[in-house]
Amino acid sequence: MAAPVKKPMTAAEFLRWAEGAERRRSELFRGEIVAMAPERAEHGRAKAHIWRALADAIARANAPCEAFVDSLGVAVDEHTVYEPDALVNCGAPVPRDSLLAPAPVIVVEVISPSSRSLDTNVKLSDYFRLDSVAHYLVVDTGRRLVLHYARREGEIAVTFVKDGVIALDPPGLSLALADIFPQPD
Repeated sequence: MAAPVKKPMTAAEFLRWAEGAERRRSELFRGEIVAMAPERAEHGRAKAHIWRALADAIARANAPCEAFVDSLGVAVDEHTVYEPDALVNCGAPVPRDSLLAPAPVIVVEVISPSSRSLDTNVKLSDYFRLDSVAHYLVVDTGRRLVLHYARREGEIAVTFVKDGVIALDPPGLSLALADIFPQPD
């Protein structure tokens, strides 16, 4: 006798589950809950620097956007919800009780050895399925490098950025790599 077919979890079911679950970072990938690996201090520092750089850039540009770190999910489809390391949502303020970014424009993942392939392949194509996503930043702390994927004229262009400034237009922000990768003491 064949085992019963397990029905994939929907995004709505996942969000209900996540609210009741003991807080542990997880994502929904094609209907399956995937626990995220614990993070090293370097990963946490990188996310904090990125969030601060994004929040400061939003303030400088007076853009109608908010920066988030480790909190809001991005629903790619009915069975996939990612929780990026940081994101910028533009437009109306995100409701206080929201678990999802309604209009993510910039999505950021800090890669780790266990996530490199997923972040640079699957998530890359998934995030750009959303019309609102204009930029996807993949941050490699080990190489002090940012892969900047940008939607331009109907295609996705990639720039390898090791120094200088990253232009994020829309929404009209600029990020200095020196803010993302401060010089070690």
